Amino acid sequence: MTLPDLDRIDLKILNLLQHDGRLSNLKLAEAVTLSPTAVLARTQRLSREGFILGYEARLKPLKLGRGMMVFVEVLLDRTTPNVFEQFKAAMQVQDAILECHMVAGGFDYLLKTRMADMAAYREFAGTVLWQLPGVRETRTYAVMEEVKNTTRLPL
Repeated sequence: MTLPDLDRIDLKILNLLQHDGRLSNLKLAEAVTLSPTAVLARTQRLSREGFILGYEARLKPLKLGRGMMVFVEVLLDRTTPNVFEQFKAAMQVQDAILECHMVAGGFDYLLKTRMADMAAYREFAGTVLWQLPGVRETRTYAVMEEVKNTTRLPL
């Protein structure tokens, strides 16, 4: 697979950074057999062109009191532009909602949340989720076992 404007060295840089975003420029240069200056120019270009969105630490939810993952299907009562905009705006201010995706199919949005436990989710559902603009129905799926969790893209 080839991507426009990306050569094999760019792809190798992206792959290495996906595995360790803290990799120093010097180590990255050694791994791709280029000078540190050339690698720095490439990583800056990859960032500028939007291939690299940013860098962040991955935290362990259980250690931070957010060990239970819950997926929620949301069906809106009306699918008008106004309702969609209100719902999307409400998603932006809810820290417990990690991801929100508009989907095609039998419901409108799929949410990914992290909670301490089922009691915390029940509180969230009653005080936040069911109060969101336009929500007609929700279906909740508590995760029993996290089999795979990655943000790495195959390159």
